[in-house]
Amino acid sequence: MQRRDFLNLAMAAGAAMALAGCGFRLRGFDTPGLALEELALAGDDSELARLVEERLTAIGTRVNDNAPLVLNLGPETFRERQLSVLDSGPQELEMSLTVPFSVQQRSDGAYRLSEQRLEVSTRFTVSDDNLLAQDDLREEARQDLRQEAQRRLFDRLRAVTDGS
Repeated sequence: MQRRDFLNLAMAAGAAMALAGCGFRLRGFDTPGLALEELALAGDDSELARLVEERLTAIGTRVNDNAPLVLNLGPETFRERQLSVLDSGPQELEMSLTVPFSVQQRSDGAYRLSEQRLEVSTRFTVSDDNLLAQDDLREEARQDLRQEAQRRLFDRLRAVTDGS
């Protein structure tokens, strides 16, 4: 019995070392914040802009209208398309969110990140049997898309620094 426990422990330790050696890490665990001390937000007053502002504040980046760098967020564009072939029964839908963004220096108007587009999508299923839940499913999909877009935006912002 002791030998079996030792072998199990040794195999678990070996697997952990192999994963650590190849660069595996859990998403969102021990990720560094942005290299920006302050940032201004410009663009539409959208739900995504609110999420971005909350996250910036949470990681220690001040949101200030007079900051040297400006994050320009464009309008959220949601598209929905039907993936199912039949018009009856459960329908599989795909919803996508596209948001243009750029990072610009306030002093000379130069772009640190020229205009790029965040594009994220998700799939969900709706049924004619439960019409009331369809709106809830769509709203949940929109919230999930905004969260994913915010994560991807921060991944791209990690390359931007305060320095010239």
